[in-house]
Amino acid sequence: MSAQISGIAANTASKTTELRALDRLQSVRDDARLATPCLAIDGALVERNIERMATYCASHGLALRPHTKTHKSQRIAQLQLDAGAVGLTVAKPGEARVMAPLGAPILIAYPPITPASLRAIGELAERGDVLVAADSAEAIERLAAAAPGRGRRVGVLVDADVGMHRTGASNPEQCVMLAQLIAASDKLRFDGLFCYPGHIWVKPAEQAAPLQTAGEFVQACIGALAAIGMTPRIVSAGSTPTAFNSHLMPGVTEIRPGTYVFNDMNTVRGGFCGLHDCAVRMIATVVSTAVPGQVVIDAGAKALAADRCIPAPTSGHGFVVEYPEAVVTALSEEHGQIDVSRCERTPRVGERVSVIPNHVCPTINLTDSAWWFDSEGSLQELTIDARGMVR
Repeated sequence: MSAQISGIAANTASKTTELRALDRLQSVRDDARLATPCLAIDGALVERNIERMATYCASHGLALRPHTKTHKSQRIAQLQLDAGAVGLTVAKPGEARVMAPLGAPILIAYPPITPASLRAIGELAERGDVLVAADSAEAIERLAAAAPGRGRRVGVLVDADVGMHRTGASNPEQCVMLAQLIAASDKLRFDGLFCYPGHIWVKPAEQAAPLQTAGEFVQACIGALAAIGMTPRIVSAGSTPTAFNSHLMPGVTEIRPGTYVFNDMNTVRGGFCGLHDCAVRMIATVVSTAVPGQVVIDAGAKALAADRCIPAPTSGHGFVVEYPEAVVTALSEEHGQIDVSRCERTPRVGERVSVIPNHVCPTINLTDSAWWFDSEGSLQELTIDARGMVR
């Protein structure tokens, strides 16, 4: 077992009683209404996570525009808006269509390139306030052609690369060029800058320097724009790993974290939260113990997303709450193989276990609905409204 795995397991084993006392989902794990595999969500913990982020943003003068790609749920998005979010972020126009009825401004954090996405953005702009992130002249020109006009301008944020090297303008001069192109259109509105510090995965205590570096690039872009009279109204940044240090990134006016609402093993093993902050469990049933030292559960890659853990890639495919020393070694379509050779006791056939996924966002997208355990102790089915909206 790797040192990373044994560290989590040893720490958890010493706190097993405390963890189970905190984990209200254990009380619903064996509820007969939950046909496995299924997702269970601790609604009270979701609300606590939402309130914690809202309080942080308010205390540092930051607006919050949470990313709904994590939960894909109108109900949870409304909870975020009720807690003070200024709008919502989505990845694709399909998600925007689902969230639009909530009436909040929506930021589509993805380049507007395909004809289908451009049509959708134009339709959304007819009904409400829509912002789009763009990093190329081609995207801006296509967006201008698709925007409805007639006073319904589409807001555009220039995407600036602060170190992720996935999308974004690579220098202030390019940001200025794109901003001027936006301003030249009578159907678009230059709203500011967009960036994503998703490359920063160091522990929170070590984030000041990389966030300062990212902020210096942002400030250079702001300065270049201000020099031509185009000071950004919005400077949008943020990620869950850096969320509670966002005030250390100069120039930022708002953040867009997503995973924080649930948390997962990426955020636990990265040191950004504790196991007791994770609001989602995949409830699964042990279907086989035929291979010595191994059990098989009915949650495979079609239930648990197969992502490896970013901070601990050899740690397996999630964390088994009831068996801290177990390791989910492999996922095939319908089978989850778990090494239990280091466990003091082992699960029996028919026993249910709870798995915290490595990456909760794609795990949520694999199911039509989840079970919501609310603060009053009742269990309700929660529709994943934007499930499958990948375009």
